[in-house]
Formats: sequence, structure tokens, C-alpha cells
Amino acid sequence: MLAEAATSDSRPAAGQSIVGESVAMREITDVVAQVGPTDITVLITGESGVGKEVIAKAIHTSSGRSKKPLVTVNCGAIPEGIIESELFGHERGSFTGASEQRKGYFELADGGTIFLDEIGELPLAAQVKFLRVVENGEFLRVGSSVPRHVDVRIIAATNRELEAEVRQRRFRQDLYFRLRSVNIVVPPLRERPEDIPLFFERFVEETCAKHGIKFRGISDGAMELLKEYHWPGNVRELRNVVETLLVLEGGKFIDAGVAQKYLKEYRVKQEERHLPVPVGKSVEQAERELILRALLDIKGNIMELKNIIVQQGQAIESAYQSPGGEGYASNPSEEPDLSLEEMERKMIAEALERHKGNRRIAARVLNISERTLYRKIKEYGLG
Repeated sequence: MLAEAATSDSRPAAGQSIVGESVAMREITDVVAQVGPTDITVLITGESGVGKEVIAKAIHTSSGRSKKPLVTVNCGAIPEGIIESELFGHERGSFTGASEQRKGYFELADGGTIFLDEIGELPLAAQVKFLRVVENGEFLRVGSSVPRHVDVRIIAATNRELEAEVRQRRFRQDLYFRLRSVNIVVPPLRERPEDIPLFFERFVEETCAKHGIKFRGISDGAMELLKEYHWPGNVRELRNVVETLLVLEGGKFIDAGVAQKYLKEYRVKQEERHLPVPVGKSVEQAERELILRALLDIKGNIMELKNIIVQQGQAIESAYQSPGGEGYASNPSEEPDLSLEEMERKMIAEALERHKGNRRIAARVLNISERTLYRKIKEYGLG
């Protein structure tokens, strides 16, 4: 089948249980325990790789349908032209290539649970028919006029903001409200670092069993490094790092230096600047104001340092002399007034020059995203 589909029985396989001791994960575990025994529709949201499928499997396992199939379907992996056939099945001869009758995923999941991953990728045309199944379990196979009925518990997941998709008319509002009877939001791994040691231990056990490796342990410094890393790929990335780390290092003791080699985009988490974001303004406007405020803070710090140097009586007057010998400024704080745009351009140019054009480091120093820095470089002709 073209879609990424799988079935499982009631016996929970290794790695399917929910891992985590953070407050967020304990709350999710409680919700799973409450909704599992029911047939209520559940929407699971979160970034890619946070473990949405694990939550879905836990719900199915704790339900009265656990002895029936759990069918997992990746909606984003099915071409739009055949998605209805994949979900609802088709009759023989209903379209070119339909040489035989075939059941869709909903019929395969009858009596059990269907987990529709990346539901936000579902085309609008298919959403209409999908809504009918959600509401009363009825559907039509492609090429058939005979309604069929299934008894299926629906769990959906997405890494998209479905509310925004509804506003953009890319997702049906009635389907959105029908799906989110219960909405479980799974936070990214970087927001629950206390769960990382637990995941690490789980993945070490799995990797050692799979590859016959004897692991000699990890230092506290290396574990702290893992906890400080921002994990853009979330739990999925952590699993891959652990497996690669153990296999390539042969199970030897892991210190911080070794661990850092396997983190693709190593970056220690920086403390967030708790600057107020104006309500009712666009993201770009708010981000621009944050940049300008950061630049003003930097300029203020520079002025303060200059004044301290003057007050301590250091002979820095020559540093402010022009080639002609006349004082550039008798008071370091007396600088030409610059507009916010000029100040912004100046600080970005200085950051790029100071870090030899490395835009990633410059963005980090300026406390702005690389995307914003690229836009500003183009805007001010600094490229």
C-alpha cells in the first residue's frame, strides 16, 4: 500500500509506553488513562518527532478495542488522487488500474482504532467524506453507491496549527471541531529536559539488545549536554543520536566531548529575553520591535562602559581622535543621533564583521532568528 500503514494487537510492544516524569507528560498520562476506555475522538498535536504515535498507541492499548486492530495511516504519504481509495476502498473497475475490489483503511480497522497521522495534510475534497465517517461511521467505496458502515475509534494527529488552517480555509471548521473532542498537546523535548535521561536509558536498552553492545556508561557532563541541546528533531532525533553514538563508539564510556560530536546543531540553550510582545501586532512587527529593543540595550551597555572608563581616568582620549588631531568627541556618550533603522543596520553590520560573516553566530549574538537576519541583510543591502 502507498500509505504508511500498520496494525498492532493488544500486546504493547517495547517502546510503546509513555516515557516521562515531567509535569506535562504526567498530565498527558492522566488524560490517556481517562479517555482510553472511552470511544471519544482524540486529536494529538505537537511538533514532528515528539511521540504522537506513542500516545495514540497508549490510548488504543488502554481501550476496550485493544484486542482489535490499530491501523496507522500517514495522510501526508498518500497522493491526493488516490487518497479516497486508500481510506475508503474501491470497487473493481472504478478507475484505471482498479483490477479488483479492495478494502480501505477504515474497513481494515473495523472494530478497532484508526490513527490518522498528519491529518492536516488531508485534501479538502477528502475532508467532506471523512467528516461523514467521523459523525456516523458511514462511507462509500470509490465506484460504489452502497453506503457501508464501520465501528471505528478515530485518533488524529498533526504538527500543524489547525486553527490557522481553518482561518486560511485549508481545513474544514466542522471537521476540526469534531476531531478535537479531546486535544492532547505534546510539548517539544527541549521544554521537558528532565525526560531526556529516561529516554536515553530506554534507547540504550533497545540499542544494546538490538546490536549486542555492552554500554559502559555516560558522564554527568555528557548528560547535561544532552539536556541543554535544543533537539530540533525531538524524541526521534534523540533515538537516532543514541543509536549512532553507541554503534560508532562501540559502547565505550561517553563524555561531553564525545557526545558533542553527534549533535548536529549543538547549541547550549540561551536564557530567553523576557521582553513584552505587543498585543494585536503581526509577528514581523513584534519581532522587529524586539530587535530594536535589543539593539538599544546593547547601545546602552556600550555607553555605560565608555562612561565607566572615563570616570576611572583612563587615558582613552586618543582613541577618539581623528587623523587630523582634533577630538572626535569630548564625551563618549555624545554620538550622532541615529534613527532606529540606522542603528539596526549598524549593529547587524558590526555583528557580521565581528564574526567574519558567520550569520548563525551573528543571529545568536543579536538574539534574533536566522530567518530574520537574512531578511534584514537583504533589506539593508549587507549581503
